[in-house]
Amino acid sequence: MSPAPQATAPRCVHADATEERGYTEALGGERADVLLSDPPYCLLTRRRKGGDLREDRGRKIDHDLVVRFETVRDYRRFTEGWLPKAVAHCKPGAPLVLWTNFLGKEPILQVARGLGYAHLAGEFIWGKRTTEKSGNEYMLRVYEVALVLLREPPPLPSPADPPQVWSVVAGYDEEGEGSHWGSHPHHKPFRIIEPLVRAWSKPGDLVLDPFAGSGSIPAAALRLGRRTACLELVPEWARDVTRRLQAEGTASLGA
Repeated sequence: MSPAPQATAPRCVHADATEERGYTEALGGERADVLLSDPPYCLLTRRRKGGDLREDRGRKIDHDLVVRFETVRDYRRFTEGWLPKAVAHCKPGAPLVLWTNFLGKEPILQVARGLGYAHLAGEFIWGKRTTEKSGNEYMLRVYEVALVLLREPPPLPSPADPPQVWSVVAGYDEEGEGSHWGSHPHHKPFRIIEPLVRAWSKPGDLVLDPFAGSGSIPAAALRLGRRTACLELVPEWARDVTRRLQAEGTASLGA
């Protein structure tokens, strides 16, 4: 028997993750079972020696969707602005699963420790497959990781436990969902999100994502029988994520 779908039509709330309103509207007073999100990475402003901004020439990205910070300290302040609010809307002891890049790891760990999340259960690694090279070989970029943070030490595994997945190799859009839903620069394919949803939540759990982006995480949560509450700062993407979640919910009902 497949798990029950979300009772109400899923919607992505257009809101700032650093403000209380979005959480109240998205969660309706309920607390999330897991915080699983892909916040802006710690990307620093590119400047020349004289201080002038350097253009990212030749890069096919939407610069309005790429947030940059002057310093790592600024990134920590940003994390201090949103993470405590998100955690306050989670159940006590709910796991935190947060995507980041290498520069962002330490600021996130520092802020999480201040919130009582002193235990890093592990780092889930995305080996991002790039263009095929000669001899049918692929190059992998290990740039993005998901930190799994817990309040208590993780229990020791037993022989009966299923093996824990800590790395996956996949391309940016091998399933075609990224291009179908607008080619967001931070899209993640379903099979990158799936192991995290399965490992750190149960069917019927409520998954909170304050940075929905293209909707990769909340759509995966719905597909796997979880419920979702999500926010997105850019109004056009919040609208498109709502369309994606509604389509995912319709597909689940017909399965």
